[in-house]
Amino acid sequence: MLNHLRGFPLAATVVLLVFIGGPAGIAQTSSNSTSADLPSWVNDVGSRGALKSRPLIVVNAVGDGIANSTKAIQQAIDDCAKRNGGTVSFKRGAYVTGALFLKSNVYLRINEGVTLLGSQDDADYPLIPTRVAGIEMKWPAALININDAKNVKISGAGVIDGRGEKWWQRYWALRTQYEPRGLRWASDYDAERVRLIVIWKSADVSIENLSLKRSGFWTVQVAYSNHVTVDGIKITDNKGPSTDGVDIDSSSYVLVQNCDIDNNDDDICVKAGRDYDGLRVNRPTEYVVIRNNITRHGGGIISFGSETSGGIRHVVAYHNTGIGTNEGIRFKSAKTRGGFVEDILVRDTRMENVPLPFTFTLNWNPSYSYATIPQGATNIPAHWIALSTPVTPPERGLCEFRNITIENVQIVNARRIFTASGLPEKPIANVKFADVTAQGLEAGTIEYARDWIMRKVKLRTKDGASVKLSNSQRVEAPDVVQQ
Repeated sequence: MLNHLRGFPLAATVVLLVFIGGPAGIAQTSSNSTSADLPSWVNDVGSRGALKSRPLIVVNAVGDGIANSTKAIQQAIDDCAKRNGGTVSFKRGAYVTGALFLKSNVYLRINEGVTLLGSQDDADYPLIPTRVAGIEMKWPAALININDAKNVKISGAGVIDGRGEKWWQRYWALRTQYEPRGLRWASDYDAERVRLIVIWKSADVSIENLSLKRSGFWTVQVAYSNHVTVDGIKITDNKGPSTDGVDIDSSSYVLVQNCDIDNNDDDICVKAGRDYDGLRVNRPTEYVVIRNNITRHGGGIISFGSETSGGIRHVVAYHNTGIGTNEGIRFKSAKTRGGFVEDILVRDTRMENVPLPFTFTLNWNPSYSYATIPQGATNIPAHWIALSTPVTPPERGLCEFRNITIENVQIVNARRIFTASGLPEKPIANVKFADVTAQGLEAGTIEYARDWIMRKVKLRTKDGASVKLSNSQRVEAPDVVQQ
C-alpha cells in the first residue's frame, strides 16, 4: 500500500538531522483527574506512549501553498521510521499534500505558522481497505493516515486544512442523481470523500493542539484502535455534509478532551458498525472518556450510533458544553443495526440554545438506514451488497438501549426537551435522569420505554404541559412548571 510513496532520495527531502534531548511525552489521563465515584477504568484510557529522544528531520519542501509536497513529507516520515522513530517538522509555510502515512514512533510536529493543505487531486488519495460509516470497503486514504502503527503523535498548534469543498459538491451532485432512484442510502458510500485524520488498527496514538478544518468527510476517525488521545483540537469551517468532528469506531480506551468543535454533523460520535457487515465484524466500542469539550454547530454534543452493531458500552462523559448544537445527548439506531448501547454515564453537562437536548430513536433516518437495490441494477458494487444483505433473523437487527444515567445537567432555551421513541418489541430500558434543570418551549414525548427514573428533574416550559408518555411501563414523569 505504501510502495508508491517510497524510493525517493533522502537528500531531496531532508535538510536537517540532529538529535534532540528530552522526552516528547504523549498525554494520558492522570489518576487524580477523575471523581472518586467514577469507574476505575477511567484512569486507563488514552495513549500510554512516550516518544523518546530521536532524530529531528525538517522537511525540505516549498511551503508556498502551491507546490505539491507529498513525496517530501512522506520521505521524511519514512526516514524517521527507519531510525526507529523521530520528529518530523516544517519551516513556516503552507504545504500542499495528499495522503500521508505515519509510522510507529514518529512524531509529526505541525507548529504554529505551519499549514498542511489537502491536495485537490484525487490521485493523491489512493484507495485502501478501511471502514466507512460502518461498512468495510475500499475508500480513498485520508489526508493523515495512522495505519497499523504504535506510539504516534501529531501536535504543534498548526493547521490541517482539508479544503473539502470539492468533495462536498461531489456528494450533493451525486445525491441529486441518486434520490429519485431510491438510492439515498448509497450516496454517502459512492461519493468518495477524503477524511482528514484516520487512526486505523493502531495503539498509543495522540492527536493534540491542532486546528482542523474543511474536512471532505469525517474529521478524526478512530477505528479498530486502542489507547488513543484526542486532546485540545479545534475544528472549524466544517460546513459540508457528514463533516463529523471525532468518531470513535469499534475502538477501546479512548480519551477525547479539551476540544472545541464546530461542524455540520455529529460533533463527538461513538460507533460500532452497521447492519450485516457490522454484525459480522462484531467489534464493540468500549472504555471511552469524553470530557471538558465545547461543541457549537453540529448534529449532537455526544451521539451514540447510528452504527451500533458491535455494541457500545462503558462510556463516561462529563464537563461537556453544547452551544447551539442541533441535539444534545443523542442515541440513534435502526431496525437493521443490532447491537446495544449500555453502561453509559453522562454528567455535568451544560446546554445553551440546543433545540433537542435528549433524543432517543431506534428507527433513525429510514431513507438512509434501509438499503434496497433497484430492480434491473447492473455492475452492483460489493458495498451495495453488504449494505442490502438482510440481517437474519430480523430480531437480531434490533438494538437495545439500556442502563443509561444522565445527571447534573443544565439546559436553557431548548425547543423540545425529551424526544424518545423506542420500538414495541424493544423499549428503551433502565434510564435514569437526576439533577436536571431545563427551560424550553415544550417538555416533549417518551414512547416505548420501560423503567425510567426521574430524580430532581425540573422543567420550565412555555405551556407547562407534562411530558407525553405513551406505550411505556414504569416511566416516571419529570416535574414541569409554566415559565
